[in-house]
Formats: sequence, structure tokens, C-alpha cells
Amino acid sequence: MCLMGLLGDVSVTSRRRTTIQNRIKCCLFDHSRRKQQDSRCFHHSSSSHQASFKSDTMFFSSNVLRLILLLCLVSSSFSLSTATSSNSTSAEQTLRPQEELQKLKLIREELLKINKPAVKTIQSSDGDTIDCVSTHQQPAFDHPLLQGQRPMDPPEIPKGYSKEDESYEDSSQLWSLSGESCPEGTIPIRRTTEQDMLRASSVRRFGRKIRRVRRDSTSNGHEHAVGYVSGRQYYGAKASINVWSPRVTSQYEFSLSQIWVIAGSFTHDLNTIEAGWQISPELYGDTYPRFFTYWTSDAYRTTGCYNLLCSGFVQTNRRIAIGAAISPRSSYRGRQFDISLLIWKDPKHGHWWLQFGSGALVGYWPAFLFTHLKQHGSMVQFGGEIVNNRPGGSHTSTQMGSGHFAGEGFGKASYFRNLQIVDWDNTLIPASNLKMLADHPNCYDIRGGTNRVWGNYFYYGGPGKNPRCP
Repeated sequence: MCLMGLLGDVSVTSRRRTTIQNRIKCCLFDHSRRKQQDSRCFHHSSSSHQASFKSDTMFFSSNVLRLILLLCLVSSSFSLSTATSSNSTSAEQTLRPQEELQKLKLIREELLKINKPAVKTIQSSDGDTIDCVSTHQQPAFDHPLLQGQRPMDPPEIPKGYSKEDESYEDSSQLWSLSGESCPEGTIPIRRTTEQDMLRASSVRRFGRKIRRVRRDSTSNGHEHAVGYVSGRQYYGAKASINVWSPRVTSQYEFSLSQIWVIAGSFTHDLNTIEAGWQISPELYGDTYPRFFTYWTSDAYRTTGCYNLLCSGFVQTNRRIAIGAAISPRSSYRGRQFDISLLIWKDPKHGHWWLQFGSGALVGYWPAFLFTHLKQHGSMVQFGGEIVNNRPGGSHTSTQMGSGHFAGEGFGKASYFRNLQIVDWDNTLIPASNLKMLADHPNCYDIRGGTNRVWGNYFYYGGPGKNPRCP
């Protein structure tokens, strides 16, 4: 295009040397701005200048003309290649904008369900936004069987409960260390963001665990080191759980330490109630250990979720935010911190209550959420779990517990202590006949014991990938 314009001008008119210089400038203009070129590039002079045109043309040798033509060819070629590349990229991305818009629309619809109107908002030092939401507007009351209801009154604490068991320093939560708290009649809820949901491998399964066929199956990369009791009817469990910050090496892996109350089979009808601490970069976007809850009534397929990300768990406490970061954490050869958790079934109404720390009731899972757990549990587990995605074809380096094996003991390995279960009479008793199981003991192991101060306890965990765990 530039070449044709130049040749047309040369054959008709010229305004001496400056006119030809302007034509050179014209050829260097950006292709996309060609319509805005200086009018001098296409100016047609009168016939009176034809004589001077000839003399000027002779003045500018054929070498100058070659230079002009070369500049025009380079300009045109560059413009053409740029346009071709741009069109190719646009063609490749034709479908992407629609897909992204649809995904964002779905995310915003989900956020409207999860995030409720806040009476007060608190900014945490770890980057979390904590919304103080009216108790009766929390996600639990979106459930058809809870709509229009209010939280239940506190139940009877199991007999045999003693605060003397909490002899080590309790961990708290980062958001509340500033002294801020939610007002009466509200509960603190960690706000879910678009970024949280964009990290998820599936928007529709955001806040849910990966489905598994069996607890001890590693087909989906889940590995455990747990102590467990089975063979009786269980109405709750209690333990103090050492808090660490194990390394998690992939966004889609996690490391957690928790209590499970289980009923049903490990197939389609598995019922679980779970609580503890976890590190999950996918769910939270960082590597802080966070207090969490979970439940399912169909083996993680369609029911249940983490924390308050679906209707289910009813929170009653205004000082504890489920999903918030725990602080302080234990350090190797340094100070040790733990959290005490108690889960038990209210004998009067049948709901499963959760207590955090020294007497703070967090809330409850309504009995109607479950099938088998409407009556009682058939197994209780305590311990750690990680996800192993086998990066590069080898075992993950994601750590469990402190990242050190059980044999290193106190101050180095992570522990569970004062393991107890709740019996049919709503009484806390020692978790006797505790069995130990490590799916891959060369990667993560477990060792138990009993003493007068800690009752039933165990150390557990490990580094993951190592010479004996390739």
C-alpha cells in the first residue's frame, strides 16, 4: 500500500527535495494510522512543477529511490506480519472470552450464596476479611429444614470433661489478636473472594474434598497416619492437636491434622464429621494452618463442604472464625502450641456439637444432615492426611505434622494427646485399644503411648519424599 502510493506520487508530481523527504516519512508511519497520514504524502501539484520534478529526480540518484522502496517494503512487510499474527491469536482465542465470562458469572452467583450481608467487617493481618454476619442469616439457614429457625441452646457437656487437660498453651486466631470482635447476635465468617474460587480446580466443587472410595485408598493420592478405634458405638471424641506449619509443595495438595467421627461404609453411604487444622493453598491462597470443619453423608460425592461454604453447620460463637489462620504455631526444638477439640452428640436433640479450646462452643451439625450419624458413630480416627500428586513421577515433598518422623519425639515431631471418646452415657473415657495405621510408613509414620499426664497419645508425620520414600 505504501509502495503504490509512493510510485503514484513520483509519476505525477513533486515539490522538490522536501516533498520527497516527506514521502519517506510517510512510508515510516505506523500501518494502523495510515488514514491519518500527513496530507503532503499524497499531495498532487500542478503541471508547472513538472520541470523541477525532473531535475530533482535526477538529483536524487537511483540509490535514494532504492532506499525509499526498501523502507516501504520493510514497513509493509512488518505491518502485514503483525496483522497476521494478531489475527491468528484472535482466532485461537475466539471461544475463550465466552468461556471466561460464563465462569465469572457462575463464580459471582456462588459468591452471592456464600457471602452474607455484614453488620461489621474486620481486616485481619494475614489478609483475610472477616464479616460479622447476623446469626440467623448465616449459610446454614439457607437449608430448607432450617429456614426461619434460630440456633439451638447449648447442650449438656459430656461428663468427665476437665479443663485441667489443657495444660499446654492454646493457639488462637490471627484476626482476633488485634482485639477486634464481632458484636452480639453475629458470627464471624471469613469472606470468600473471586480469587479463592478461581484457584479451585472446579467451581462447582469449590469447598469440597475429592471423592474417595475408601479411607485407606491411595488411588487419589490421599495418604494417612492415624490412630483409630472401632467396633463400638461412639458418641463423640476429644483430643489436643499440636499445631505446625508443614510445607505444602503444590497448590492442589494439602496437609491436615484432624478428628474424624465416622459411620456407614467407605463407599457411597459414608458419613463423617471432621474438625482440625489444615494448610490448603487451593482453598485459602496461602500456607497458614487454619481451623476447619467438614462433613459429608454420601462419601464426599454431593453433600457437605468445608467450614461454612454450604448450608449445614450452624455456628453459634462470635469469637471464632472457621477457616481463619491459627497463631502462634509450634517450632522445631522450640515452644509447642496445640488446639483442643471436642465433638459430641447432644443426648437431648441428637445434634453433633463442636467445642474449640477451653469451653468455647463453636456450633453444631444438625442430626438431619446424616443417615448413619443420626444414631451414632462406628469409628473414630485421629491423625494426619496429605494429598500426594506425585510431581515429576516421584512422591511429593509435602509434609505431614511437623515434617519430622514420630521417633523424634516432643518438640520435633507433631502429636495428638489426651485422646478420648464419648460413650452412650455422654461420658468422656480414654480411647483405649487404639490401633495405629500409616499408609506409607517410609513417608509418614506414627507411634503411640500412654502416660499419666497425656493419657493416650501418639506422635506422627514425616517429610514425604526422602531416600526411603522415592
